[in-house]
Amino acid sequence: MNYLPVATLPLWNWIVEPLQYGFMVQAIWVSAFVGLVCAVLSCYITLKGWSLMGDAISHAVVPGVVVAYALNIPFAIGAFLFGFGATVAIGYVKSKTRLKEDAVIGVVFTGFFAFGLVLVTKVPSNIDLFHILFGNVLGISRQDIIQTLIAGGITLAVILLRRKDLLLFCFDPNQAKAIGLNTQAMYYTLLSVLALTIVAALQTAGIVLVISMLVTPGSIAYLMSDRFDRMLVVASASSVFSCVFGTYLSYHFDVSTGGSIVVLLTLIFVLAMVFAPKYGLLAQEYRKRSSQLLEEEQPPTAIDRA
Repeated sequence: MNYLPVATLPLWNWIVEPLQYGFMVQAIWVSAFVGLVCAVLSCYITLKGWSLMGDAISHAVVPGVVVAYALNIPFAIGAFLFGFGATVAIGYVKSKTRLKEDAVIGVVFTGFFAFGLVLVTKVPSNIDLFHILFGNVLGISRQDIIQTLIAGGITLAVILLRRKDLLLFCFDPNQAKAIGLNTQAMYYTLLSVLALTIVAALQTAGIVLVISMLVTPGSIAYLMSDRFDRMLVVASASSVFSCVFGTYLSYHFDVSTGGSIVVLLTLIFVLAMVFAPKYGLLAQEYRKRSSQLLEEEQPPTAIDRA
């Protein structure tokens, strides 16, 4: 029986071909790292119900990026300062007015984002708005990689050190306060790492698509398991897989890298929504039908006979 050499197998060539280029190898591992950071934080955000907060911060960093380029300082500094500033503004307006949090978030982040668009058109720079919005991991510079690694590393370190406190704060802030935790400090700690994660993911997915990377992995994991440790594993696996495979797809089909990553994440979410063993649509339908069958099989009571 004749066997084809490994190097001639189509699948092997599909995997190996992008690895011949340094920028592709770089894009793959940077995307995987960002996917891991986003997935870990995504589990906490999902429990806390802060999906809209991630949306707000991701849009609020736009003016920070423009200012950073104008002042010739690392864009991560400007993005983080404006992202964190937006969260402080949201907290201040919410505490001083009768508006609900969702309304305050909508007003603040659209104001920051619009201010960033104005700066892009008026401040002389070589900023490509398309890359800010949708990312450009294939053309990421060494300086941007260093900023991404630093921001992502700090995020992972903070979460690792305060993981139990953050989990209790996200799951039950009243209980956290009752046992003596400084919930205000936890609030701003979580907001800080959220802003840092968005800075880390800025070059990979961009401002628009980073929202999905912060929300979808945690949502997938939340459908798949009730245990938080398993949520972390499922979220990380789905996010890293989507980042690596999405980068491959962007190379072979010449499409947006960030878009490919988010499309894959969304497809995995749809599969989880349908096939999740406990909370999937099929599982819910099965339980519903089983309950109906049990009710039909029960013998009639005296009241029913009467």
